[in-house]
Amino acid sequence: MIDAKRLLDELVGSGVAGGLAGGLAGGTLAGLLSGKKGKKARKLAGSAVKLGGVALVGGLAYKAWQTYQQGQQPGAPTAIEPPPRGSAFLPAPGDPQGDTALGVLLARAMIAAAKADGRIDVQESQTILNRINDLALPDEDKAFLFEKYGRPLDIAGLAATVATPEQAAEVYTASMLMVDPPSPPERIYLDALASALGLDGALAGQIEAMVAASRAG
Repeated sequence: MIDAKRLLDELVGSGVAGGLAGGLAGGTLAGLLSGKKGKKARKLAGSAVKLGGVALVGGLAYKAWQTYQQGQQPGAPTAIEPPPRGSAFLPAPGDPQGDTALGVLLARAMIAAAKADGRIDVQESQTILNRINDLALPDEDKAFLFEKYGRPLDIAGLAATVATPEQAAEVYTASMLMVDPPSPPERIYLDALASALGLDGALAGQIEAMVAASRAG
């Protein structure tokens, strides 16, 4: 079984990778998959570096959700905090299967978003796969990455695995963490993903603004 927590931490650049979104410029797995190692990225604010991948994504999605529900204008949170356990943004305490399922879902979303630009040719893709093989990850994690990265983009398939509106917000948040800012093909992908997830346009906008403000913070 894959270590979903470790894999998601690696994807968002925290935990084993060290440095949250700032790691996207330093050759972490997220930068490797998206081919954007040289792209400038900013560290997320506050105590987010201590949260880990699932809690970071959930915290951003939860804050954007609250702001959307209250009809407020988006702004950078002073500190990113994990959502309450059992709030539908995180599984209830003592639910390791729920934690794993959510981690896998968010990892799938990030891998898909990493490929959405469509500018990586066959040779570059093979180089990426070779570098994945060299990463200090368990064989199960590498096999997961090989399989998901090698699959064609399937927005409908990804959306079909989302069980709740809160998960939909988290999937969109995880996807936004991979684009900074979105290129035209990535913008098309994000719009199609939001539609497939059934996200209200205002909520999607809140998520985008929250991620962008947190990066800048």
